[in-house]
Amino acid sequence: MAYLLPHLNSGWEVDQAILTEEDRVVVIRFGRDADPICMIQDEVLMSIAEKVKNFAVVYLVDIEEVPDFNGMYELYDPCSTMFFYRNKHIMVDLGTGNNNKINWALVDKQEMIDIIETVYRGARKGRGLVVSPKDYSTKYQY
Repeated sequence: MAYLLPHLNSGWEVDQAILTEEDRVVVIRFGRDADPICMIQDEVLMSIAEKVKNFAVVYLVDIEEVPDFNGMYELYDPCSTMFFYRNKHIMVDLGTGNNNKINWALVDKQEMIDIIETVYRGARKGRGLVVSPKDYSTKYQY
């Protein structure tokens, strides 16, 4: 389903997407298009793209095709989803310890919409770090 979402094919395109979007959150999925985890994430992003179009725009970046950001954003996971607003990286406290990105596939569409909406509301108020509506730490899974 990755072909249904816009791809950014160079470092310049990624920069322009982040720089030029004034009023919406830029959601970028960094990963490999053929990776099964990315395919799951792409399916979720594709299904919610229409619902969040008023406050977010979704792009995909293949980290093998565009390796420019791999070192800068530590993109070593199979799939990483990051958020930007007005040329600023917005961090999300998910309870996992890594606030820079979501590095797993979120399969629940409503959870992803809630996170994007939380990022949007916090970023509009000038916050660089927002707290996720759900805690994804493993402390309750034992």
